[in-house]
Amino acid sequence: MTKLDQAADSLWAATAPAPAPTASLTGDLQADVVVVGGGFTGLSAALHLAEAGARVAVLEAHEIGHGGSGRNVGLVNAGMWVLPDDLPATLGEPYGERLLELLGDAPKLVFALAKKHAMDCEAVSTGTLHCAAGRAGLRQLEIRAGQWCRRGAPVRLLSARETADKTGTEVFSGALLDERAGTIQPLGYARGLAAAALTAGAGIFTRSPVERVEEDGNRWRAVTAGGSIAADWVIAATNAYTTRLWPQLREELVHLPYFNFATEPLPPEALPAILPERQGAWDTNKVLTSFRLDRSGRLVLGSVGALSGTGRSVHQAWARRAMTRMFPMLKDVGFQQGWHGMIGMTDDHLPKFHRLDRRIVGFSGYNGRGIAPGTAFGKILAEHIGGRIGESDLPLPVTLPVPQRLRAIREAGIEWGAQAIHLMRMLG
Repeated sequence: MTKLDQAADSLWAATAPAPAPTASLTGDLQADVVVVGGGFTGLSAALHLAEAGARVAVLEAHEIGHGGSGRNVGLVNAGMWVLPDDLPATLGEPYGERLLELLGDAPKLVFALAKKHAMDCEAVSTGTLHCAAGRAGLRQLEIRAGQWCRRGAPVRLLSARETADKTGTEVFSGALLDERAGTIQPLGYARGLAAAALTAGAGIFTRSPVERVEEDGNRWRAVTAGGSIAADWVIAATNAYTTRLWPQLREELVHLPYFNFATEPLPPEALPAILPERQGAWDTNKVLTSFRLDRSGRLVLGSVGALSGTGRSVHQAWARRAMTRMFPMLKDVGFQQGWHGMIGMTDDHLPKFHRLDRRIVGFSGYNGRGIAPGTAFGKILAEHIGGRIGESDLPLPVTLPVPQRLRAIREAGIEWGAQAIHLMRMLG
């Protein structure tokens, strides 16, 4: 059993291709659009804007994919957590059906971009498995499957036996196979988007946190410690990693930490049985368990919680027990990396489109579904700024951020609750 490498940032950082060279912003520049945030949304927007001929510059406070875009599980999902029939009821017409169509097709966009730009990001489009925990979980999936099937989506409810064949474990009572979806190496994908945007003519400046966005005549100026960029439009693409720049965005989101542990490459004799078709998977528990394989046959297992303070030891012990419960043949396999990132949760579990000021726009609140929606929303932003999509044709209504009540208390409760549940599951 190998010892956990606590110095490693993540499996994704250890295995992603090297990023394209970037530097910090120095001097004062001009652009049509300045994008604040180098994650999936900001980079997709920059790529599509640059391909359309716009002068666009990205300002990232750290490195490309530093936030949730480089720290997630890597599941490329279609739709949102909200049930398909509930989403139109929540958003109303025409936005509900419009958003369902956009996000249903969003994984196709991700895989097409990865192929078009020859990204080294381990893209696998064999679907995902939403696994039923017990009878109640199976009933949830039956409802979800029925709603998607009535809309013509390529989803299929699997029996317990079929689920065991596709996952390698018999702990689930069934699963929903979504053939639109798949997996990706998320940091590799973020770096691939950045490289493609640079090739298309975008400017990308890393280690360049924006200190303020101020009016500059009829334009805006994004100011960093080393320089500034004046532009007609600003895209706010900071999502769950928003700090002081737009505090109203931070106040709208409840932070949900999510961790992952990655094993050493699995023994050759175990690989034919565990996720043989390389689908990514997660279960129906409220404090869920996700699991998938990377290209080298490492198992990546995750759940809700932060790997800090007491959480590191609690969540690691739970992860080991969860892994051996599902896959007893892995009892001697060790974890090599452990890391966590932040998910931004909104009050209704749906993303928001905000106009923060004149020509300052952005999407936020991905609720754990960042890869495909972030990519699709970035393209939508590019088309909106380019005049090809008006506000009335957007997939979400224009709203102002609304602070969530008792946000700090709820965030503390999520972490302590996750630790308590993981402790109980170890003792149970």
